[in-house]
Amino acid sequence: MFGLTPLGSFHTVISIIAVAAGLIALVRDREITPRNTLGQVYLWTTVVTCITGFGIFQHGGFGKPHALGVITLIVLAVLNLAARGIRFGRSSRYVETVGYSLTFFFHLVPALAETFTRLPSGSPLFSSPEDPILQALDGLLFLLFLVGATWQVRRLRAGGTANSALRGA
Repeated sequence: MFGLTPLGSFHTVISIIAVAAGLIALVRDREITPRNTLGQVYLWTTVVTCITGFGIFQHGGFGKPHALGVITLIVLAVLNLAARGIRFGRSSRYVETVGYSLTFFFHLVPALAETFTRLPSGSPLFSSPEDPILQALDGLLFLLFLVGATWQVRRLRAGGTANSALRGA
């Protein structure tokens, strides 16, 4: 299927689940949080996506997608500390909320590249991940991330966390 190895197919399915869970969480809860089942699905499928990505070398050796996987795992480790209130104090909730949104952005960059350098089959929209239009789309996604993160921070400052009822606040 689309030149994918069995590992590549598994990686793709898991990453689609992660992106779907993240998107649903962002729409439903206005944030991705590991404090609910949807957030746990997002968290663990993101970890599995990163780990399985390390075994995929379609474009040679260790490359940008692998580096993004390492960065994503580091961000998730930092978010684990933030969730426990370690290192960030009163800013922990902000770090956690914006950090999970950042990992969602990290999913979208390779998702766009891998999808549209393969589809439509036989005549993909982009010739490579370096295609200028694809890079412009990545820039647009980053701008959307910044707008969304700013909105999330303002919402948190106003005391409007989507999961406050779950935490009894």
